[in-house]
Amino acid sequence: MWSQSRYLLNSIVYFEVISMPLGPVMLDIEGLTLSPADRKLLQMPSVGGVILFSRNFQSINQVRNLIDEIRSLRNPALLIAVDHEGGRVQRFKDGFTRIPTMRDIGRQYDQNPNTGLEFAELAGWIIASELRSIGVDLSFGPCVDLDWGMSEVIGDRSFHRDPTIVSELATKFAYGLRSAGMMAVAKHFPGHGAVVADSHLLLPIDRRGYEMILDDMRPFESMVNTNIVSGIMLAHIIYSEIDDKPAGFSQYWVKHELRSRLNYEGTVFCDDLSMKATKKYGSMIDRAKLSLDAGCDMILICNDRPAAREAINFLEKEQISQSHKLTKLKASKFISWANLEKNSRRIDIINKLNTIEK
Repeated sequence: MWSQSRYLLNSIVYFEVISMPLGPVMLDIEGLTLSPADRKLLQMPSVGGVILFSRNFQSINQVRNLIDEIRSLRNPALLIAVDHEGGRVQRFKDGFTRIPTMRDIGRQYDQNPNTGLEFAELAGWIIASELRSIGVDLSFGPCVDLDWGMSEVIGDRSFHRDPTIVSELATKFAYGLRSAGMMAVAKHFPGHGAVVADSHLLLPIDRRGYEMILDDMRPFESMVNTNIVSGIMLAHIIYSEIDDKPAGFSQYWVKHELRSRLNYEGTVFCDDLSMKATKKYGSMIDRAKLSLDAGCDMILICNDRPAAREAINFLEKEQISQSHKLTKLKASKFISWANLEKNSRRIDIINKLNTIEK
């Protein structure tokens, strides 16, 4: 059920606010402001969120206004997400704290575990505090893939090779996020670190047996057991000894491993369905259906608006049920950017993070 209300925007333009549950699709947008086509698409019942990229960011004021407009379209407001892990994966830069790589934090742990754990928590806090001040709900992180020394696309995004150390650091990072009001989304289950191919460009195949992959799953399991993770994103990788489908299309990985063995009850995200790793699985409609049938709660479709529209139109006809889990990802705390800039804790954390050896 949904309803519409008309509101005045900037005292000039009327716009529609639609009351409806969050749908299972997260989309991107093209520019610095919403186009009429964006507004129409984001009000479709199958849409539940927006992921922002560097192209959507010009300044803090601009992106905050953009997010305010997105949030004003729906009730409850659409989820707003961004990849803001630190290092080379940080979409917003000008005015934001430059976050060190997770590998740098892992190296601090090797020198002094307590210092490494402190830095992990501080990084989580600063990321969440700054993103929350402009209205972002989620940063897709931490990346808990193990650093097997094989994957360039993961590389320094990983904390460490040792699953116990990754578990400890990721948990502290997640506590930092939560203390600033943001939920953690761990990725890329069951592990992306042991393949060379980049799933943005190719379909990687991990030929290891189950016993070896258990190591990669240990950080996810640890975070689930401590109830510190609210979202898990799946890898577009085939683990050929276990299943012939990529994890994001696999009932085995979602329903057997995540839901049953790990007893995970949070949101399951399927990574971007426009990545080339998914191309062989048919149209965007086919891929969306495979992912949702596997048990994913939310699918990302980016950088292909015609295909996204096709999938959304299909899901409208299918009347795919919305997941109640999505609303639990909404961020809770908020501090204005003006107040955050003067916040003594933020200033102290920035100074500490700047001491990390690169």
